[in-house]
Amino acid sequence: MKRDEMLRQVKNQNKAYDVLIIGGGATGIGVALEAASKGYSTLLVEQADFTKSTSSKSTKLVHGGVRYMAQGDLGLVREACTERGRLLHNAPHLVKNQSFIIPAFGLYDEVLYTAGLTFYDLLAGKYSLGRSLHISKKNTLKRISTLKAKKISAGILYHDGQFDDSRLAINVLQTAAELGAHLLNYAKVTRLTKDQNGFVDGADITDLENNINLPIKAKAIVNATGVFADKIMQMDRPEMPGMIKPSQGVHIVLDKSFLPGDDALMIPKTDDGRVLFAVPWHNKVVVGTTDTPIESASLEPVALEDEISFILNTMAKYMEKAPKRSDVRSIFAGLRPLAAPKSEGKKTREISRSHKIIVSPSHLFTIIGGKWTTFRRMAEDMMDKIEQTKSWPRKASPTKKLKLHGYQKDVDRSDPLYVYGSDKASMLALAKENKAFEGLISDSFPLYKAQVVWAARYEMARTVEDVLSRRTRCLLLDARESIRIAPQVAHLLAIELGKDEQWEKQQLQEYELVAQQYFLN
Repeated sequence: MKRDEMLRQVKNQNKAYDVLIIGGGATGIGVALEAASKGYSTLLVEQADFTKSTSSKSTKLVHGGVRYMAQGDLGLVREACTERGRLLHNAPHLVKNQSFIIPAFGLYDEVLYTAGLTFYDLLAGKYSLGRSLHISKKNTLKRISTLKAKKISAGILYHDGQFDDSRLAINVLQTAAELGAHLLNYAKVTRLTKDQNGFVDGADITDLENNINLPIKAKAIVNATGVFADKIMQMDRPEMPGMIKPSQGVHIVLDKSFLPGDDALMIPKTDDGRVLFAVPWHNKVVVGTTDTPIESASLEPVALEDEISFILNTMAKYMEKAPKRSDVRSIFAGLRPLAAPKSEGKKTREISRSHKIIVSPSHLFTIIGGKWTTFRRMAEDMMDKIEQTKSWPRKASPTKKLKLHGYQKDVDRSDPLYVYGSDKASMLALAKENKAFEGLISDSFPLYKAQVVWAARYEMARTVEDVLSRRTRCLLLDARESIRIAPQVAHLLAIELGKDEQWEKQQLQEYELVAQQYFLN
């Protein structure tokens, strides 16, 4: 998957694409794979890097949605559990069975959560990842030794999925490319075009890297831009009222000592009625999330002080070892593209997380809502809607059992390179190609020089941030350490991409501006 090659293919495309997808987050990437797997000529464009915004900032869970049961949305829970099982089957090198423990504070909690999670297992059916169990106080504290012991009466053990969001995105894109899809990051849609009958038939796209215009024709156009969906809909219909209500979710990252075992922690009801997770991830612990209404969307949202305090204070109520601001290795914020509620005053946590497909009179197909767990199903629904609306022959979805690029059934998760799956050996072999590619950049992550070269050569990484935030997860795991090693990454990238010293300096300046928002002063 090479950007220069992709750009050449797009320029040489001499007929209209069947499907043009705007947006390179989970939703758009899923649609690209679905369309390509059905044999449609497909182009996906993303204005920044793939998963730059919301889709790289998840809680790292492929979950059935335990909390949606409380809202009575059993259909969504069932759908999510099914898709969770499929994803575990299709990408076992990236998705794993994660055990969770809910601490109970009295008999009422024990009965309520045990019954609720038993029902959760039943909804999952054959896709269940393991039976939920009531466990004793002694066993609960043995499994999560950092929990406060005084108030706990017992624990409930259940199972859900855990994954690496941006690494999954890259593998989905690679799979789509192998099926013939064309993919471009740093390519921004500036205008939609229409035919003589008023139907959208293409878009003007600016290749931001080379500052050239790419006029594209397409039979179907999908708006999968998440929190930016209103902007594309208003290109189609300027009078269109805004439909997106962005909600911000913040996570903090702590050292593994705060959750030293293999289990994740789920706090089912915080002071304001939210759910809080603490999840082991790449030898660190991700804690979140918040649900804060935001007025306007941005590519790089910033955590609010209230959100940081909420997470730290909530953890302090449940953990013997209470995290302080100085313990935070990284902090990241993402925006959820929720459909605006019909009734005023509805809290963002009460707005449905199910996806919605909107077809405009000019046949612009917009998809909003949803989550990583159901990204494949969302894509299937979108392609079904396109086939129905356009009177194309209906085709069954091939993605339900489609193994993704990098597929490897048994991976050693103590090896930090497990996320590369079957690509690991080829990636490490780059070190033998050039002495400049040998060895480690950082022991603490760890990060190998070969990973930087691999990201640029085969995963379309174009910037230091692409490498440190998304192709590897250094920025999210330890922001300060990522700034320390950024000069070496910039130098390796410059060698691979044929850039000069001035480019390196600019990259470092831009990266530091972003990375400084990921740690607390």
